Amino acid sequence: MTNVDFSPFYRSFIGFDQLAALMDAAARNEKQPAYPPYNIEVTGEDQYCITMAVAGFTEQELSIETEHNTLLVKGQKQAKDEGRRFVHQGIAERNFERKFQLSDYIKVTGAQLENGLLHILLVREVPEALKPRKISIGHEKNQTRALEQAS
Repeated sequence: MTNVDFSPFYRSFIGFDQLAALMDAAARNEKQPAYPPYNIEVTGEDQYCITMAVAGFTEQELSIETEHNTLLVKGQKQAKDEGRRFVHQGIAERNFERKFQLSDYIKVTGAQLENGLLHILLVREVPEALKPRKISIGHEKNQTRALEQAS
């Protein structure tokens, strides 16, 4: 697979720095870690839920942060190996860091840990100024007066 150089576009597009960075990141073949597994679910109009399987982690060992349209979920497991001897260890109690790129106007509204699953609730809150609005069609006389007064 060939890599595409987006640098000529940077000279022409102003204010699209974040989009360019996302395109660069997508073009790189960086492997995302498979741990912990997660689901992204649409729960309603403009509502989403990320569910992560974090068995063995407590609320104190998990952190959720957002910065510049990036959601960062970290798990820092406390070392408790003294006196434990495993015949088989299949539960991965290792530290992790998972990043999600959020679209504009996506806000994290809450999180809960239940039965080894971390649920992160998100909602898209588009500002009123950017929402579509209905323009009413008035009578021709009223529009003519409004146009004359504006001039």
